[in-house]
Amino acid sequence: MGTKEGDNILHVQMFGNFAMTWNGKPVTGGSKSRETQFVYLMQLLLHSREKGISRDRLEHILFEDRDIADIHHAARSVIYNAKKKLKAAGLPEVNYIRQNQGVYYWTEEIPVEEDAARMDKLWQGAQEAADPRQALELYMEACRCYTGEFLGAQAGIIWAAQEARRYRSMFCACVERAAQLLRETQDYQQMERLGIYASKVSPLADWETITMEALMAMGRYEDARKLYDNTVDLYFQEQGLRPSGRLMELLDKLGSQMGHHYEVLDEIQGKLTEGSGSPSGGYLCPYPVFQGIYRMVARMMERGGQSVYLMLCTVVDSKGIPMREGPLLGELSQRLEEAIRLSVRRGDAINRYGAGQYLLLLVNTTRENCRILQKRINCRFLTGRQRTGVQYYVNSVICEADSVNATAEKGKG
Repeated sequence: MGTKEGDNILHVQMFGNFAMTWNGKPVTGGSKSRETQFVYLMQLLLHSREKGISRDRLEHILFEDRDIADIHHAARSVIYNAKKKLKAAGLPEVNYIRQNQGVYYWTEEIPVEEDAARMDKLWQGAQEAADPRQALELYMEACRCYTGEFLGAQAGIIWAAQEARRYRSMFCACVERAAQLLRETQDYQQMERLGIYASKVSPLADWETITMEALMAMGRYEDARKLYDNTVDLYFQEQGLRPSGRLMELLDKLGSQMGHHYEVLDEIQGKLTEGSGSPSGGYLCPYPVFQGIYRMVARMMERGGQSVYLMLCTVVDSKGIPMREGPLLGELSQRLEEAIRLSVRRGDAINRYGAGQYLLLLVNTTRENCRILQKRINCRFLTGRQRTGVQYYVNSVICEADSVNATAEKGKG
């Protein structure tokens, strides 16, 4: 939504940070408390231009449960001050806020261009469009209207939170339907741009799958691989999440489609080798790689007599309860990773399974050696008066029913 100098339209931004602009200048100012009430009033009136806002609802949102002797008088004061503020901002001198039978309305004399209302209109038009090309254009434009959460700073206000959910759902539908139309027309360049935009304005919502699918369709396999690695790191660092099933499916497809130039075996083997700069300790790998190693080792066990164990390490609090969130969890997870990597052998595989959890694949070892490994990890992880600890679960790869719960000792405060 563009703001033009001298166009005599009140431009209103509801997505992301709330903003009102008149002839290129922001409509703001005043004391902090009055400014907050002014903003709440304008958000309600401008977003409810057709139906208006009832006096009772307006007063409830403006003052919530505050003990005010004459709430009607207080509401009229907010409206009176709002009119003065609008006039001071340079808007034409009209009756900005009118009342009719207990309902407040924004004046029809000053036109408003609101990004949320525009998205509603585009969404409706796209659903009614008979021509797929026109529908695609409308869906894409609706996506571009959405630049962030609806009134993100007012997430604690019920009506704003309800609208935020509605627009988030609408944005998801627009992205999915636009992606399907682009898929049908094989317009993968625009599909890539759609995925990138959706991931930017709605992060951690798995929109990277659209970008990755487009990259693969265009044969840009290395870019798709890098996107996958970056996405896995981002999701783990931000939320402790593993890749989605759809992302895993695309990675499997990528592995089967990825082609290489003709090379001799020595050159190929050189690229497969880690090299002299590889870190010491166990092999830390992403979940799909860990899964592949596990399945390969399980197959090899059918022919050999090696003993292989799968170990799960979980950060727990002083009461032995797994830690699932909090700023301390990130630091503890990083310390546990380092303790594990330096405690296992180079031939053992490690995966950051989730927030505060690590999987270990221990090849050619015994259950007693697993207990020894747990002690080595504890020695590196537990320090001084630390009250948190690590909980261990160990399963045999051969007989997964053979399970033991070996809880580590925790540092005492």
